[in-house]
Amino acid sequence: MRKEKKKRLRRIVERARRRHEQRVETVSGKLTVTPGGFGFVELPSSGDGKKPDDVFIPPQFIGEAMDGDDVRVALLPPRGDYPADRRGPAGKIVEVISRGREEFVGELLAGNRVRPLDRHMPEDVEISGSRCGAKRGDWVRVKLLRNEGGVWRGAIRKAMGRAGVIAADLDAVMAEYDLAPRYSESDNEEALKIVPREIGREDCTGALTITIDPVDAKDFDDAVSISPGTKRGTVIIGVHISDVAAYIAPKSKFDKQAEKRGFSCYLPGRTLPMLPAALTAQISLRAGQVSNAHTVFLTVEKKSGRVLSFRRVHSRILVDHRLNYEEVQEFIDTGRAPADWSEALRASLKELVEVTRRMREWRRAAEEFIDLALPEVRVLCNEDENRILGLSSKIARESENLVEECMLAANSAVGAELGEKGIAGLYRVHPAPDPEKISEFSEMVEDSFGITPGDLADRKACNAFLKSLPDDPRRPVILSLLLRSLPRAYYLEKPALHFGLGKGRYSHFTSPIRRYPDLIVHQQLWNFDTKVRTRSVSTLARVAENCSALEENNDAAYFAANDRLKLRFLQEKLEAGGENLYEAVIAKVVSGGLQVDISELGLYGFVPREQLGGDLRRTEHGLAARRGHSGYKPGDYIYIRLARIDFARGSAVFVPAGR
Repeated sequence: MRKEKKKRLRRIVERARRRHEQRVETVSGKLTVTPGGFGFVELPSSGDGKKPDDVFIPPQFIGEAMDGDDVRVALLPPRGDYPADRRGPAGKIVEVISRGREEFVGELLAGNRVRPLDRHMPEDVEISGSRCGAKRGDWVRVKLLRNEGGVWRGAIRKAMGRAGVIAADLDAVMAEYDLAPRYSESDNEEALKIVPREIGREDCTGALTITIDPVDAKDFDDAVSISPGTKRGTVIIGVHISDVAAYIAPKSKFDKQAEKRGFSCYLPGRTLPMLPAALTAQISLRAGQVSNAHTVFLTVEKKSGRVLSFRRVHSRILVDHRLNYEEVQEFIDTGRAPADWSEALRASLKELVEVTRRMREWRRAAEEFIDLALPEVRVLCNEDENRILGLSSKIARESENLVEECMLAANSAVGAELGEKGIAGLYRVHPAPDPEKISEFSEMVEDSFGITPGDLADRKACNAFLKSLPDDPRRPVILSLLLRSLPRAYYLEKPALHFGLGKGRYSHFTSPIRRYPDLIVHQQLWNFDTKVRTRSVSTLARVAENCSALEENNDAAYFAANDRLKLRFLQEKLEAGGENLYEAVIAKVVSGGLQVDISELGLYGFVPREQLGGDLRRTEHGLAARRGHSGYKPGDYIYIRLARIDFARGSAVFVPAGR
């Protein structure tokens, strides 16, 4: 009898809830939860193609929903206490339509708790049942069971190795982000048996051709050449790309594998190639051997750097020299070159440097591309020896820009040809900034750094703002915040604006060994050139959506692995003693303390409030003491030292240098 009453009561409550929700506007979409605890629900595009504003979800209204869930949201009336109201509507999640995930990977902590690797997940999950042999400090795979009064519960399905061992850390990242494993030896052997398809080729083996890559590069999918143009004052730059489509036909076994992977994934110390490594080694454009290539010849006006025309051919090339970025940069800076460089090589490279400089200048004036160069701090490690070698900070130099300029021009040419000939293709697009998000960024920069950005939705104004930034540690902080305010670039089956480049029809063509969108374009062009039916626009729409999601997932996996190994590197430095002083910039002041940006490490750290009794900060007159917590503001410099690493929370904790 008691059970029947409870059932009736639940039915009454459910009917009341439904009647209430019928009076409230509801929408459905996919939830993204931020590390800060609040969320956004992305709504599908409307029939006219316009994308509606995301719905802001305050932390108290997320309920039992998690990152990646498809949810139904009841829109809330506008209120001033929801800080995201300025960005659009706010809402409350009223139903989880479907779960985005059933399992996750995390570290087993004391008290039968697991801390998820993905910081978008709940902070802790209580474990019930067997540990499956796992010990505290191990990575484990967990199946989510239920939410009881705001506490998530789960069951361990598998122990995955010790956290802190590089191989186990990378295995955990691969499992969490569902990355495909390396190809097997049998896959490599099978790939080497592929006989390339035949097509008419232009013999370009007589042109002096070079590759320019990192010193430790293993795959070489692009080469360049330069020769006199047919008209006075012009040159012809040849951009030669490995003709991967000759080996990977649409719907073949390795085409399906490449589509599933989307991209080669480069984790610190571990590379997961899109195609079997043995095949990519075979089809790479190696010095001293004749290779099949897919070439775009660009006719460039030497004086202005303007690309006047282009033509595309399947070719046969001979790479004369394998160069690396370091020696090319040395040649650019000093004119010095290795003894084995011929006079012809020196002359060709010198002309290539001069012409690509002018090409970049022409693009800057005509297209007003956004020059948003940020240093990337990457962990260098040896997985086999379980050893972190150090950190590498890299920002593009002119030797890299030289190659990039040639690739950009070839990609633009192919994008134009796809449109001119009506060939269905994939395009790289980058939407213009969201006015409200960029407005919030502008207000923050003005309040925190005293800099007025101007209209950042205008490329000319945006570049003027970037030029005005101080050349000190505040610059990367501001650039990082700006990047977060801009939308991600993605792939689309039709041409659209690439805001960052200032282009309206831009395709990816130059990296078919490591990017599936490029391989798709190569295959489409191959079929067009051989009068074979190409993939339809509707098929490419599905491929574009899938590749965009895979790229975002790969990026998330890389950052998770890179940040985790950075923390381990810092822990090793802390244990070894020695120099431990860092200059940081305060990025955010919160009730618990300071979030600081340490550009030297490419890492955010945290200074707890209780440690702010006194510290050292930099002023125009050198170092000065500051006391208290309320006196700090974003943009201030602060000298800090590492206190400890909180691996469970995935953060580095610092204290002021004066303490």
